[in-house]
This record gives sequence, C-alpha cells and structure tokens, in this order.
Amino acid sequence: MPDKGGFPHYMLKEIFEQPKALEDTIAPRVSRETAEVRLAEEVRIGSEELRSIRRVNIVASGTSRHAGIAGQFMFQDLVHLPVDVDYASEFEYRNPMISRGEITIVITQSGETADTTAAQREAKKKGSRTIAISNVVGSTIAREADGVLYTHAGPEISIASTKAFTAQMAVLFLFAAYLAQVRGALSESERKKWIAELQALPKKTETVLEQAAECQRLADRFHKFESFLFCGRAIHYPVAMDGALKLKEVSYIHAEGYPTGETKHGPIAMIDESLPVVIIATCDRNDAGSVLRYEKNVANIRGFKQQSGKVIAIATEGDTELPGLADHTIFVPHAPELLSPILEIVPLQLFAYYMAVRKGLDVDRPRNLVKSVTLE
Repeated sequence: MPDKGGFPHYMLKEIFEQPKALEDTIAPRVSRETAEVRLAEEVRIGSEELRSIRRVNIVASGTSRHAGIAGQFMFQDLVHLPVDVDYASEFEYRNPMISRGEITIVITQSGETADTTAAQREAKKKGSRTIAISNVVGSTIAREADGVLYTHAGPEISIASTKAFTAQMAVLFLFAAYLAQVRGALSESERKKWIAELQALPKKTETVLEQAAECQRLADRFHKFESFLFCGRAIHYPVAMDGALKLKEVSYIHAEGYPTGETKHGPIAMIDESLPVVIIATCDRNDAGSVLRYEKNVANIRGFKQQSGKVIAIATEGDTELPGLADHTIFVPHAPELLSPILEIVPLQLFAYYMAVRKGLDVDRPRNLVKSVTLE
C-alpha cells in the first residue's frame, strides 16, 4: 500500500493530489498546438457513427453519478444532444428506452461496481454503444465496453472518493468536447477557448487548496451541528450533492444536497439556527445565465438569513457581495460554468475531512463502507 507521503490520512493526501491527477488526465489528450481533443483510440467508435448519435445515457452510482449529472450539462451545452442520467441500481427496473444510435456512458472508480456493470450489460443488450470511465486499467467494466476513458488519478486508497471524482468530471468534459469536435458543434475559436480553460484547472485547483486552513477553522466552528443542507443550481447541484455525501460518509453527520430553488418546496421549513446551509454561489460574469442564477442565489441567502440560518457560501474570487451576506465565505478562482464544479468541490472535500478529524473518526475507513461495491 502506498505511504501517506507525510499526510495524516490518505483522504487528505488524495485531496492534495488533485492538481496532478487533473494534469495527468487532461494533458495527454489535448494537442497544445491545435487545441484538438485526441480520444479516437480510446473511444474506438468511428467519426461517422459518432456524428449520427441521437442521445447520450449516463449511468453510475454514488459520487460517480454526481459526476455524471455534471456531465449531462457538459454534453447538452457543448454537443446539443439530449442526455439522461440514471442511478445504476435503478436502471434495469425502469425498462430503459434505449437502442442503437445512442451511447451509454458508465462511470465507476473501481470498474467493478456490480450495479453499474449490470446496467452496462442491459444497455448493450438493447443495442447501445457503451463507453466506460474508470480509474482501474483492465477492470470488468472497461473490458466489456466499446471504448474506455481512464481517469489517470492514481491509486485512491481512502474510501471517500475525491481525486477520482474531479478526474471523472474532467474526462466527461473531454469526451463532450471531442464529440462536439467530431460533430462540428464547436467553432475552432470556441474549442480553443474551452481547452485553454480546461488546461488552467490544475493550477487553479492548487489555489483552492490554499484554503485548507480556512476549511479547518470552519470544521472547528461547525463540528457539533447534527445536520446540514447543501444547495446548488444547475451544474452546481451535483456539487452540493457530493459535498453532502462526503460529509455523511466520513463524519456521520446527516446532510442533504438539494437544488437551491427546490428549498422553497419543503426544506426551507427546517432552516433555522440549528441547520447550517452550504450554498454554491459562484458566478461567471461572462455568462448571462450564470449572472441570473447568482442573483437568485443572493435572494435565497437573504431568505435563509431571515430565518436565522447560518450560511456558508462558495463564491468566486473578487465577489464583494456575498461576504456581507453569508456567515462564512470560501473563494474559488473564476472558471466557466461547465468547469467550475471541479474547483467548487475541493473546499467541500476539505470541510468534510476536517469535520471527521475533529470528531476523532476513522477518516479513510468509514464504518459499513467499502471502496468497491461488488454486491447489488
């Protein structure tokens, strides 16, 4: 087993390995000269067939499914294809209406997840092409897929997935950009802009990791609370879900991830001084939709505060409004909407880690959990 490299736990080591994991996942697949995405040998589906694809299906469980939901936004925005996202464990029970002319992406860190493997076999039986995303070379799901996109995150020892998750989102973006490239859905200038933003992520992630001490102070402040609500809109919603999942997994604190707008349809009744709210409220000022979502988030935070809620906000560097509204604000570098989840999840991983440490728990081996769920 690899050593901890001077870190007290594998989870913290793996959180800090994310810049390298992203670099190793992204760099070999992008031409620096032309900004073209090079995935043909891994996808193993011809360009003519890719141009005829009618729909994308994404199937996964747990953290991998959260990556898949982020991927849904990436494919729909870049490729203009409809995308469905399923729980792998529920996939076969809804008699999925998939067929030839579609791609089913199955995502699993270990490549051996039982329900995801079963879902892949169901998709193949119905005639869909399948693409596996896995961190383990030669795994079952990789062997059975038409194509495989490996995340080059390196071994992930801690049960709670961190670097594999951000690498999965990077691979999903690469695949979406590749499909858009093959199908002519992006101009050359648009593609170059997106690839430059993607290549900037490793350095930006290093900047986020500089917030570790602030995340530790937040854990010191909040470790006695028994429940949390995590909120996010659009592509930030899966970040909220994964932030809540990390907290549940390693600190055994009840947490829910919710679309921010949906809080008014029930959960807002529970918000008071005993239920802290973590809200993803970043903003890409170059994107009109992002600005509109930001304004709605500001209004939501005002409402939470009127109910005596304690608010932790994830904001974009340079934001001067949120620090005056939220009780605590953690900043991440600016990034386009489709790539910002990769940065936003990092402080939430750190927060979950330090909460578990503060409670004296076994961070790397949470009770009742295993790294690879091989039984349905």
